[in-house]
Amino acid sequence: MKLNADFSKRVLLHADEIAWQASPMPGVHRRMLDRIGDEVARATSIVRYARGSQFSPHTHDGGEEFLVLDGVFQDEHGDYPAGSYIRNPPTSSHKPGADKGCVIFVKLWQFDPDDRTQVKIDCNKIARITDANRPGVSITPLFQDDRETVQIETWQPGIEVVTDMPGGAELLVLEGCFTENGDALRPQSWLRLPVGSQLRAIAGPQGAKLWIKTGHLRFVGAAAN
Repeated sequence: MKLNADFSKRVLLHADEIAWQASPMPGVHRRMLDRIGDEVARATSIVRYARGSQFSPHTHDGGEEFLVLDGVFQDEHGDYPAGSYIRNPPTSSHKPGADKGCVIFVKLWQFDPDDRTQVKIDCNKIARITDANRPGVSITPLFQDDRETVQIETWQPGIEVVTDMPGGAELLVLEGCFTENGDALRPQSWLRLPVGSQLRAIAGPQGAKLWIKTGHLRFVGAAAN
């Protein structure tokens, strides 16, 4: 399967308009955003675990990165409430599930094969940092290395945010809304900007909060084969 596999193109999807598709595990459904491959795939998705559902134990050969959007995600290593950001690097393993159900934003098979950095962050417990170069913007840093930067950004109401994206970017709206390139984005809108883009956005009347990853698209072919 190839879905939004041309990384030279801007892509905007509203996840709440995408039909849920069943996964191989009962009670686990997903909304696919981009994908290269079948069940073993380079993939970006919104995944919903029904109450009491779980995946069988598995190893992440290509790594797994996710943000809990709603409910509590669980595995044998702990419970992760909404706002938790997790990076499970290549060779890590677990048995995921959700006793009371949850929704996560997840990216698979997008790590450097040699990456072994495990990250577990409760974003609710980290103070925001004012961005000195962009008035009205504050950030919650989540991860940074030579390949990419991942953070939560909070934009004050009505501000214009202009940022060059030489390595491309992905954004997921968590709260509030904003406009970008004439398009209106709302919670669970997902935007992918190719290498060499410029983000030019205007926050809505209630401001906006978003997950954003930058730099990583330098390492993906324009049209993945």
